[in-house]
Parts: sequence; C-alpha cells; structure tokens
Amino acid sequence: MRVLVTGGAGFIGSHIVAALASAGHEPVVYDALLPAAHPGEPALPDAEFVHGDVRDAGELEKALRGVDAVCHQAAMVGLGKDFADAPGYVSCNDHGTAVLLAAMARAGIDRLVQAGSMVVYGEGRYSCPQHGVVRPGPRDVADLEAGRFEPRCSWCGAELEPGLVGEDSPVDPRNVYATTKLAQEHLAASWARATGGAAISLRYHNVYGPGMPRDTPYAGVASFFRSALQRGEAPRVFEDGGQRRDFVHVSDVASANLRALDAIGDRPGGGHKAYNTGSGQPRTVGEMATALATAFGGPAPVVTGEFRLGDVRHITADSARLRRELGWAPRVGFAAGMTEFARSPQRASAGMAV
Repeated sequence: MRVLVTGGAGFIGSHIVAALASAGHEPVVYDALLPAAHPGEPALPDAEFVHGDVRDAGELEKALRGVDAVCHQAAMVGLGKDFADAPGYVSCNDHGTAVLLAAMARAGIDRLVQAGSMVVYGEGRYSCPQHGVVRPGPRDVADLEAGRFEPRCSWCGAELEPGLVGEDSPVDPRNVYATTKLAQEHLAASWARATGGAAISLRYHNVYGPGMPRDTPYAGVASFFRSALQRGEAPRVFEDGGQRRDFVHVSDVASANLRALDAIGDRPGGGHKAYNTGSGQPRTVGEMATALATAFGGPAPVVTGEFRLGDVRHITADSARLRRELGWAPRVGFAAGMTEFARSPQRASAGMAV
C-alpha cells in the first residue's frame, strides 16, 4: 500500500513512516519542514519525501498521485502560550485538514487515518460515591491557588474517583488546540459521509519516546522532564503530582496506525470511527517524573504546586475498543519505556509538528 504520511518528518510521523516501511508498505513523507517545527536541517525518514504544506492544494494534488491511503499527522500541537495563537491552530489543524480532505476527494482516495487526541474529552471520567458518574466543570482558580486540585461533585461537593474514559464519553474541549482536534474529527466524518470513504481517528493519549522534541512550551510533560534532566536540573512537577495520565510509547502509537490502515480497507460502506490509543495503565505525573529521573540518574523531581488553567486533572484511556475491534495491543511497558526514553536523544526544540 502506498501511504502519504502528512507531518511524516515529525516525532510521531517519522515512527509511523518507519513502521510502514518495515511492514512492506510504501510510505511517502509529506512535510512543510517549518522552522518552528524543524530548526536546522532535520534528519528525514528513509522514504520518498515531498516538501509541502497541507494547506497547499496544488502540492497535495501532486503528492496524492498513486496514493492508496493517507495517514494525517500534521498539526500544530500543545496548549499554546495564549489565545493569540488561535488563528495559527485553526489554520494548521482545521483549514489544513479541510484542504487535505478536499484534495483526497478529488483524487478518489477513500482511506484516512487521522491523529486525534484525548484532549477532546476535557476532564476524564469521574464517579461520586453518592451520585454515580458525574461531569465536573472547569476547576476554580481559587481552589487551584489553595492547592485543592481534585475536581468535586457538582451536586454534593464530594471528592470524585477518576476512572477510564471511553470513546462514547461526552466531548468537552477546553482550549483552542482541543477544539481544533475535535473539529478535525468532524471534518473527517463529513468527508467519509460525502465520499463513501473510511476514516479512523486515533485519540492519542500522552505519547512519549525516542526523538521527542525538547524544551518547548508545546511539548508534552515527559519532554519537559527529560529536557530538565539533560540540563542537570530537577523535573518540576506541577500541582501535587497526582494528575493521572496514560503514557503510551510512540512505537505502540505507530503500530496502532498500521492496524487502523489495515482495518479501514475491510470496512464496507466506510464511515468514521474514533479509538482511544493509550496503554490502559494509568500513572500519575509524579510517578512518571520519578521513573524518568531514576532511569536517568537524577536529580529527583520537585513538586511545585504550580498550575496551568488549561490543564485537566485526570484523563486516562479505556483502549478496549481498539484492542477488541482492531486487534491492537501495546507492547512497551511503562518501566521499560521510561528507561529507554531516559537514555535516548531528543529532537531540537520545536513549536509545531507540521
């Protein structure tokens, strides 16, 4: 299968390209190599390369010739610095996706795997001892400043028990990036309905691993901690370190993309479906920082009590649907993955993965 991988020179994209090639497919890397994402000359994957932006319909038309499927990874990532970043997120993520899908429709390409994100859920799944499953609202600034980080039941004020979030949970994007990732899914679903194509959105949880960008406000928390350790500094853990996340290795994310590409070829009638893509093993941010620092050889993490308003407290994946329907399972355990990540190089600082 000849597969166009948008953002194929980026962190996750390059791992997908390598996995496709190893599986006998023919990957084509499509990447704008924007300076914000690739300062200096990046090391390109060993595959055919097309220099182009997903917002450029002309370049896409040429790149899509002879392509059987598209693996869409190109996106501006992270929370951003302030709302002034909103036009850039919408342009890269939503306008870029719309241009890509329109080009695919013209070219008659009917298979798409899209990089989704767990951020579409907002807060994760919670239950109250008295009221069962509840949806907490945004956390109050006064509570955060006072060190009260756990969401509480809106009915009785009791502290909530976090659980795994499934794909059918309500979506509640709480920042611009999250909003654009949900819009990408809606665009993919609209494209599938209009063309009869098949689309899968993989809602990535906290992806980490070799080649992750370093020292950037757009990177994941694992990257921040690894960068600090490289400088000889203690990782700074926000809040009390008890935030629950699902850390999934980038090689497992790449294998999920391959399974999705295989699956969409077998789906009669096309359509769109979303799948959580996580390890299924919740860990706290504090546990991750400690594991990484221990594997690196110190210094130990420092819990600061700081917070960011755009962050959620707990969000962990129920990836049972991906395992059951696509036959996927993660292979890299938490301890082994963190040990590898602690010893592997990182990419130069990046602001976008496009």
